[in-house]
Amino acid sequence: MKTTLILHANIVNEGKVFQGDVLIKGQHIETIGKDLSSVQADTVIDANGRYLLPGAIDDQVHFREPGLTHKGTIFTESRAAVAGGVTSFMEMPNTNPPVFTQALLEDKYQIAARTSLANYSFFLGAANDNLDEVMKTDIRRVCGLKIFMGSSTGNLLVDDLTTLEGFFSRYPSIIATHCEDEATIRKNTADYKAQYGEEVPVECHPLIRSAEACYKSSSAAIALAKKHGTRLHILHISTARELELFDNTIPLEQKKITAEACIHHLWFNEADYKTLGTRIKWNPAVKTRHDQQAIFQGVLDDRLDVIATDHAPHTWEEKQNTYFKAPSGGPLVQHSLVAMLEFCRQGRITMEKVVQKMSHNPAILFQIEKRGFIREGYFADLALVDLDKPWTVSRENIRSKCGWSPLEGVTFQAAVTHTFVSGHLAYADGQFNEAKMGERMLFDRKLS
Repeated sequence: MKTTLILHANIVNEGKVFQGDVLIKGQHIETIGKDLSSVQADTVIDANGRYLLPGAIDDQVHFREPGLTHKGTIFTESRAAVAGGVTSFMEMPNTNPPVFTQALLEDKYQIAARTSLANYSFFLGAANDNLDEVMKTDIRRVCGLKIFMGSSTGNLLVDDLTTLEGFFSRYPSIIATHCEDEATIRKNTADYKAQYGEEVPVECHPLIRSAEACYKSSSAAIALAKKHGTRLHILHISTARELELFDNTIPLEQKKITAEACIHHLWFNEADYKTLGTRIKWNPAVKTRHDQQAIFQGVLDDRLDVIATDHAPHTWEEKQNTYFKAPSGGPLVQHSLVAMLEFCRQGRITMEKVVQKMSHNPAILFQIEKRGFIREGYFADLALVDLDKPWTVSRENIRSKCGWSPLEGVTFQAAVTHTFVSGHLAYADGQFNEAKMGERMLFDRKLS
């Protein structure tokens, strides 16, 4: 098996930063040591004091394949992920057609096996009429079930209470939810259309998809989960008020209800609509500075368990439409890790905490087999980062197929120089090695 030796790294892992070397053999980490320079290896990389992190695991992306490949593909978006130190992703079911059946789910796995440079898993989507199909899921090979409790896109809204009760009472693993109350959004939309007609300003987005809509839906999901003992994960928390719904007094391994923060809710607030417009139109919406600050605090105090992106590319032309016509979502997977490292540079969060939220906790929360940590015997999913290598986001260096980013013009001080995916050096100094694809993630779960 091919061996790679990484020397003189500052290793960030499990709450510590320490100097050390790492020997990779095949797909796995063979040895972590203090002085392995005498070990023979096929490839030797001198980290020269750069920081070695476990690769980020993004638990919420939209890579658009099948059916929406003019926006992105599993190939193009996984390359963007790897360029940003994201070694594994979990992708959502709102493709075309929506992934409501085991056959359609398997089709996506087959595409990823051929084309994904990163490790992968895919959510099955819930619909108002596919409970029997959902119950066929092999929870050891599929990350979870996604329920849109708010019609973010397409026809994925699950709004029948009896159906929701069925999913929450019977599905034996993680249910991940998009929580926005549809009736509240429809009423707010009608109110703003009455005022502005079809020319509603984009600044109204957080008022239409309001804090009230988020809280009402999130609290309803949690009530269902508590009633049935469901393992519930609420995605992209966007309001300060929702934080009261989550617990930080017990270890993550014991939590039945968990939650996610996304990069855009940490980076932007409502003042940014004036300059960025529909480029920062997401569902749930970017809201107030108070909400932004509260979400960051929720990450620090462990009420919010993971940091992800909700990476959702659209073409530049699509995003240039007026408010109602411009789709929600934007590309972020290439820049999530360096964005968090920028917060580290500002003294707002430690690098150890970033690794916890982007690598360790997704692995714990989803019970991923042998990933998310720098440990002997674990898969070698690693990102080597230079903290003093400034670069500016531009159309020339954006890897997503859509070719734009809401972060264009931002200068980051840190850069990902090398990314290992299951032991394979997939990215080095701006160049990709596509000789080997990523692996399907497996989950250490047992049917109760």
